[in-house]
Order: sequence, then structure tokens, then C-alpha cells
Amino acid sequence: MSTGAVAAPDGRPRCPWGLSTEDYLAYHDTEWGRPVHGDDALFERLCLEAFQSGLSWLTILRRRETFRTAFAGFRIAEVAKFTDADRERLLADPGIIRNRAKVDATLANAKVLADWPAGELDELIWSYAPDPAGRPAPRGLDDVPAVTPESTALAKELKRRSIRFVGPTTAYALMQACGLVDDHLADCVARGGATVG
Repeated sequence: MSTGAVAAPDGRPRCPWGLSTEDYLAYHDTEWGRPVHGDDALFERLCLEAFQSGLSWLTILRRRETFRTAFAGFRIAEVAKFTDADRERLLADPGIIRNRAKVDATLANAKVLADWPAGELDELIWSYAPDPAGRPAPRGLDDVPAVTPESTALAKELKRRSIRFVGPTTAYALMQACGLVDDHLADCVARGGATVG
């Protein structure tokens, strides 16, 4: 049985996952599904989604400021200059996820992206946004996919361009988080980028 929008303490309906903690509620209401643009901003989301792989998003959300500090605000040009000493610092930092493969992918991806023209990452990612007219609003959680043809194609293109640790599921989570798709449930107060507050 598909779970639809659920009334929050303020009486307004929201996606059920957004009600489990205050952190999720704030993220659901103000960030998730809202358009994100800019190479550095998208690099941050790409990295955080990769770090989240196999973990709860809440784990990443609660460490996001520490991640930002550790990775120079996810400014591509700065992360691309990280040295072996920076890598060791990251692997010793208990405030982030100290997964060697994910840290190495982040550093390698920054080096690749630093050679791209300004705006190319933004343009590439957004070129995979599906036509919203062809996507009915999900009525319940069972209507929200984990992977789509667009996310599979985006992951394949990123891999072709030497971007690591982004499979179709991670690519779709990125698409949801950055507003390429609107997977807020049909009855959710935040659907369509509505202001919640």
C-alpha cells in the first residue's frame, strides 16, 4: 500500500519522510526539490549524494557543515588543488564520512571538473531534466522511483567524462534534491516549490 502525504504538526500535509526529524522537516520544506544551479553548488550535492550512498541521508545532513568546512565549501577550484596531506586530513576527520573510495572520488572529480569551462557541469546536469508534463505527481511513496532512464543516462555520461562514484540511483537522488524532478507527493504542501513557512 502506497503511503501518501501525512499531516504535520502544523496540520499541513507533507511527504512522510520529511516528518521523521526536525532536520528532515527543515530540509524537506526549504531545500529538497528546489532548483539548484551553479557548478560549485551542484558539485557539493554530487559529492554529498555519493557520500550518502549506503547510509541515511540524515547522517549526511547532520554533518553537512563539517563536510563544507573539510572540503573548502566544495569550491571546485580549491578542492582540485588538495594535496596528499589534505587527503590524509580528510581520512582522519571524524566529522565527515571517512570512506577512502568516496574521499578519493571527490578529490578526483574536482580535478576533472576544474578543467571544464565555467557552467558546463550545471548545463550537463540540467540537460537531463525530464519534461515535467510527462511526469504525473506521485500520489504515494510507491510512485517515486529510485532510478529513471534520465538518471541512468546522466550517470553514464558523467562516468564517460571520468566522474566517479555516481551510479543511476545516486544520479536520481541528485535530480530529486536539486529540483530536476519534483517528487514531492501530489498533496504535499511543498509540491511545485511552494513556500512553506
